[in-house]
Amino acid sequence: MAHTVGIKEVARQAGVSVGTVSNVINRPHMVAEETRERVQAAIEELGYVRSESARQLRAGQSRIIALLVLDMTNPFFVDVASGAERVARASDLGVMLCNSAQSPSEEADYLSLFAEQRVRGVLVTPADMTGRNITDFRRHQIPFVFVDRVLPSVEGCSVSVDDVEGGTLAVRHLIEQGHTAVAYVSGPMSLKQCRDRREGALAALAEAGLEHQSLRQFEAGRLDVPSGREAGARLLELSPRPTAVFCANDLLALGVLQALFAAGVKVPGDIALVGYDDIEFAAAAAVPLTSVRQPAVQMGRQAAELLLEETGEHSGRHRHQRIVFAPQLVVRESTGGARRGRAAPGSGL
Repeated sequence: MAHTVGIKEVARQAGVSVGTVSNVINRPHMVAEETRERVQAAIEELGYVRSESARQLRAGQSRIIALLVLDMTNPFFVDVASGAERVARASDLGVMLCNSAQSPSEEADYLSLFAEQRVRGVLVTPADMTGRNITDFRRHQIPFVFVDRVLPSVEGCSVSVDDVEGGTLAVRHLIEQGHTAVAYVSGPMSLKQCRDRREGALAALAEAGLEHQSLRQFEAGRLDVPSGREAGARLLELSPRPTAVFCANDLLALGVLQALFAAGVKVPGDIALVGYDDIEFAAAAAVPLTSVRQPAVQMGRQAAELLLEETGEHSGRHRHQRIVFAPQLVVRESTGGARRGRAAPGSGL
């Protein structure tokens, strides 16, 4: 078995007390420069690494926050993680990043792991929309913040986007482009985002005096590119076909775009296409994709700031907040927009 160098060996090597080594590690300003350099030399020579678990036991609080997302293959969640990580780093904290793969059971397993590790707090995009998993987790008294989700039945902070407004922006834009036969490609309708984006789409139709039946819906099993391709293939079987498609996220939209291209259907000449999230790939697609932008990095930052406020030295003053960002429509070529991406009128850009 590998030998782990302890603080006593560092003290012996440097010819100082264990307390002096501890001060060099934790309160270096309290140690004379010559002694500090001698201890640092011993640490480097022996390869000593501080035991975080032991430090955590003494301090009573972890330096790790956990981030549990639905799908790490989705660049939207990569951007959320980037924003959260920047805030954590600025506070000398680390981030444990985990992926529930949209599975409530995997989510429950990770939440149990976080409780065992006694993390400082958790940022979570819940896969279990019943709230049972997070309700069970609350017994451990570890703070959490919902990201890109709101569970009305569970008290706590949340950071999300107005997805009803996002769906309205998307379909209103398509109607303004002259489309009255619109398809909605959603992920699982058990996800509130998918339901809210559909609600917004229906609101835009009603605003234009169109019937709800004008919206043809295709429910995909997952929010990914292969599911988008499958939905695109099903859409191509319709007669007559819709002239426009709104997708619940950009990965679905990219899959639909692939299916349309493979069938020789022109975008936007034959079918206009709108995605959601405005991930980096949206602008870089073969036909740059009109998309509803979510401020993913900012959402990650805000969520981490709320969590640190709740776990910091002034936690007693903390009050739970539900922060809702406004979405923005970015118009590109997939709906006949300008060659360079531009914000739709009134979108805030």
